[in-house]
Amino acid sequence: MIFPFFGGDPIKRKKNLKFLGKVAAIGLVAYLAAYLIQGQLVQGDPLKTCIDNRETPYRISVTLELFIDGNKANIPAKIGMNEGCTHSLYTLADDGVIYVEWEEEYPFEVGHFLWTWTTYHEDGFPMRDMEQSKSKIFVNGDESPEFISTQLADGQKIRAEFITKAYEESKDRDYIPPDFLPPEP
Repeated sequence: MIFPFFGGDPIKRKKNLKFLGKVAAIGLVAYLAAYLIQGQLVQGDPLKTCIDNRETPYRISVTLELFIDGNKANIPAKIGMNEGCTHSLYTLADDGVIYVEWEEEYPFEVGHFLWTWTTYHEDGFPMRDMEQSKSKIFVNGDESPEFISTQLADGQKIRAEFITKAYEESKDRDYIPPDFLPPEP
């Protein structure tokens, strides 16, 4: 069988194979260059870098209480810790305390922790399933207008209340038949 791209002519076949070899070599060089450049750029990113072999004088801890559809949710232990790598945002136990470490002060946010949870833990936080317009973040009892962009500070008590997209609020209300009218005074 004669393949249309290679043709029956041995000279054309040789030219086509040379061309394919050059294209493959250029693609491989471009891939390796992009991989090396990306590695250099990520090296200083506090969200993607391991802190195990770094000196991290900037250290804070924050307590997070998480509620999903009105029910208290568990924040697992060892978020941000995997295979000999501890990331800058992590938990040690399932008590809701988030530990933050880095080489210098950095504006870490609640969303950074949720991203770390999703990226570096097998049971990530399902942020895509949440109705962000109905969800709220409270810092020390006051609602934060920044939502998940709220910056973390040492000693904060954060309460995150998320509502899932599939949550039906009507089941939390008492049922009142539509034809019921309260007595007039």
